[in-house]
Amino acid sequence: MNRTTLSLIAGATALAAVTGFASLNAPAASGDNTAKAATQQPVERTSLLCPQPSTSEIAETAYTSYTPVTQGAADSGKAELQAAAVESADSAGGKKTGKKTAKPALKPAEPGKPATGDGSGAEPPALVGTAEGKFAPGWTVQETTAVAAGTGRGLLGTNCTAPDTEFWFPGVSTATGRTDYVHLTNPDDSAAVVDVELYGKDGTLKSTVGEGITVQPHASEPILLSTLASGQQADLTVHVTVRSGRVGAAVQALDDKIGGDWLAASTDPADSLVMPGIPKDATAVRLVAFAPGDQDADLKVRLASPSGLITPAGNETLHVKAGMTAAADLGDVTRGEAGSLVLTSTGTSAPVVAALQVVRGKGSKQEMAFIPATSPVGARATVTDNSSKGTTLALSAPGQSAQVKVTASAGSEGGTAVTKTYTIKGGTTQDVDAPVPAGLKGTYALTVEPVSGGPVYASRTLASTQEGVPGFTIQALPDDRGTVAVPEADQDLSVLLKK
Repeated sequence: MNRTTLSLIAGATALAAVTGFASLNAPAASGDNTAKAATQQPVERTSLLCPQPSTSEIAETAYTSYTPVTQGAADSGKAELQAAAVESADSAGGKKTGKKTAKPALKPAEPGKPATGDGSGAEPPALVGTAEGKFAPGWTVQETTAVAAGTGRGLLGTNCTAPDTEFWFPGVSTATGRTDYVHLTNPDDSAAVVDVELYGKDGTLKSTVGEGITVQPHASEPILLSTLASGQQADLTVHVTVRSGRVGAAVQALDDKIGGDWLAASTDPADSLVMPGIPKDATAVRLVAFAPGDQDADLKVRLASPSGLITPAGNETLHVKAGMTAAADLGDVTRGEAGSLVLTSTGTSAPVVAALQVVRGKGSKQEMAFIPATSPVGARATVTDNSSKGTTLALSAPGQSAQVKVTASAGSEGGTAVTKTYTIKGGTTQDVDAPVPAGLKGTYALTVEPVSGGPVYASRTLASTQEGVPGFTIQALPDDRGTVAVPEADQDLSVLLKK
């Protein structure tokens, strides 16, 4: 083949690699040169990164892997999670990469059925996961950790994330009693170079410590945020940018009094955001937002309740100065009903990122979790590690009404998949009675697919009691990116003759 032909093939391959590897089968020749519309094809390779779950010796961690059955997916494939090496400081103050430890026993056998694994204490490492072929489209891995006592005790959960080059985390803290880490995991064969910046109520917290952090290949590094800046601040935003390579990033927030959880990255900056699934028994809700551009943001604050959109008394709007972090205490804003927080610009469009810190319980029996702003479900979204008790699925349609199909997968140890359809009225949030597999044994996955109507936002809450404390964790359900748009074009064999 000549240079022109090779360039065309390379271009098509690069296009597929933007969101995953997709099948690129040439269509039959039709005799004309009219380009066809792009089609959605299942991705053929997916990467996920799971942070080191805990440094507590009494932690118990469960992993669950699940791939929805996807029409048009490959007939074969595999999925595996490899242990990442963990970086630590050496005696000279530099970085060294420790040995990998044994990965959890998690071996997915087939799409449509969850696979589970577990780990104890501080031994489980960060994980680098890859799924290929039939396991790739919509592959989801959940990491759930129970810690019975100590700083950050409670239930901590996170969806393992895809590698990227930029992340926003509003809602972190360096205040007394908080110990927050940002975990950076590099899935690739070459080192990644990362900058970590902190923004508070007065703007950037000046520091050079977070500049040019090197994360070695197939390694993970937890960074204590309080070491990146002097002083203590309760409401901060972390910005992770990658100069070279790519990483997975997640924040572990640990509190001396109200437990701990993982804070996932907010969706991309926008002038309209949704944070779905505030528990109806939340006793305290705190909103943290950041405006990354050069314009101030004035936001209208509303709650999508079961009966419609309402404005919280005393918190009708939030002003966020450009380059600064703002916060507002919303109290028990849900008042015993399901709810989702909706932020919209009241004037000139100015993009923001945002997250909620949610507290349940009272006194010494409090526990916290986070709900970052998230993108809509899109074509399909999945969340794993559900059980017949302690699982709550929240669906929100902040605009138009929507019809949604929810499928409960087979159980990890037995059971038959079940599907239900729900109608969510526009402007509302509903805690739905999620389906449970018939004859369930083990845990199962929930897959949400919009059928008609406007955009749908969703989250899942897991709850369990740890030493008398009502532990809980919340995961949003954005689109699973199980398919990629692949342009179709007619064959033009004359390109082979061109020089």
